[in-house]
Amino acid sequence: MLDFDYYNPTRIVFGQNRIAELDNLIPANAKVMITFGGQSAKKYGTIDAVRAALGSREIIEFGGIEANPQFDTLIKAANIAKQENVDFLLAVGGGSVMDGTKFIGLAAKAAPEDYAGLLSHGFAIIPVTEILPLGCVATLPATGSEMNMGGVITLEGQKRPFMSTLAFPTFSLLDPDLTKTLPKEQIANGVVDAFIHVLEQYLTVPVDARIQDRTSEGILKTLIEVGPVTYRDNDDLDARKNFIWSATNALNGAIGAGVPQDWSTHMIGHEMTALFGIAHGRTLTIVLPSLLRERKEKKHAKLVQFAERVWDITEGTDDEKIEAAINKTEAFFNSLDIVTNLTHYGIDDAGIDKIIANLENVGMTALSESGDLTLDIVRKILVAAK
Repeated sequence: MLDFDYYNPTRIVFGQNRIAELDNLIPANAKVMITFGGQSAKKYGTIDAVRAALGSREIIEFGGIEANPQFDTLIKAANIAKQENVDFLLAVGGGSVMDGTKFIGLAAKAAPEDYAGLLSHGFAIIPVTEILPLGCVATLPATGSEMNMGGVITLEGQKRPFMSTLAFPTFSLLDPDLTKTLPKEQIANGVVDAFIHVLEQYLTVPVDARIQDRTSEGILKTLIEVGPVTYRDNDDLDARKNFIWSATNALNGAIGAGVPQDWSTHMIGHEMTALFGIAHGRTLTIVLPSLLRERKEKKHAKLVQFAERVWDITEGTDDEKIEAAINKTEAFFNSLDIVTNLTHYGIDDAGIDKIIANLENVGMTALSESGDLTLDIVRKILVAAK
């Protein structure tokens, strides 16, 4: 196991009918900015319930944070937060709203000339000392943003990650009832996003990290069990609770501590979303099967482990087990009515060229846990995904 530091200060408030507890989670004298995306949070009464829980606190609403949060939109919110002397940010929504709210919190404590610089550090920790504190009411399980320190923002058509130890939410409220109004396709996207979050921390090379491996395998098996159930049965609350907690634990840092990580699928998928507007989770399902086949020698030992422990494949040669596991993974995505090829989304060779160019523009030219997945290999992966 590799050396690591692990830190996570986020308080999780999990369960039904707990919105009223916001009154105890946010300082009584705080001026609160509620951030959200489209109108569904208002339509289904979530914003009204949040406002009621906040009681007599002064409240400002900022809606319209995009599914891929845009830099300019978030800067507008940060400037309002500054002008109105907001004390606390409350994100009500899914990963995009939570990511965006973290960035608003950072920008609200930064000088205007430093706004864009907050997105110039990639996966390195941003050297900042202040953030406007924030909490989350999560309505879409997927990204794990409710319990981590990172986010992804779109600037000038390109996805830019950011990370700060100050950006952990002080708390996140996870109420399964708040997810029941989600369209089915968003449930499917959330399931596969969480699943691939785990894989990109698990399917690398062995380092004898037994707790991380077995926790990862438990999350993967749980998602295989409850993902399709949640997708098809809106009223199975037990499945939904397990899905929500799986998504949170997939990216709260615990399973990634002390292990190599490979975020190639995410980096490629981000550019597909930025260029073509394909939902983030679906881009990952397009890339991953072809990437695993291309990299099966590099990931051989962990792919065999994945086949045996997650998919219970015990017969055949190692190569046969690996291929069967990749096939089962792709079939799992398909069981959620997700199409896993580029052609379905209208992306041709010219589109592949654009994805490659975007990766080059943001410096993503040496991906994988070993830094040897170059853009020519990315092209092979994308061509195989057609």
